[in-house]
Amino acid sequence: MKRPTLITVVCILGYLSIMFTFPQVFSPQIKKLGVWMPALFGLMVAGSFISYVGLWYFKKWGVQLFLIIYFTKTLVNLFINELGFMFYFGQFMSITFIVILMRFYPKMDKNL
Repeated sequence: MKRPTLITVVCILGYLSIMFTFPQVFSPQIKKLGVWMPALFGLMVAGSFISYVGLWYFKKWGVQLFLIIYFTKTLVNLFINELGFMFYFGQFMSITFIVILMRFYPKMDKNL
């Protein structure tokens, strides 16, 4: 099945957000949070990128990985008490993406 335009927009916005969050993996603010935080943050950014690749190819595992990364990011942000404007804006965007993805989930390919 051909990828819907709405999914394409979600993927492009996701790729743009990853371009801006990837340099933060190496920032001093992340290093101050703990020894394992740069690695954990890097894994979340890499997982986000991989999930958008799965969404680009219209695969169900892309949605599943997106949900796993969403809940992981939310738990980490709550754990380190990062509850500012960007947290709430990110939550709003992620929930909007989830609603869009769930609409197309039954039509997606389940194979790798």
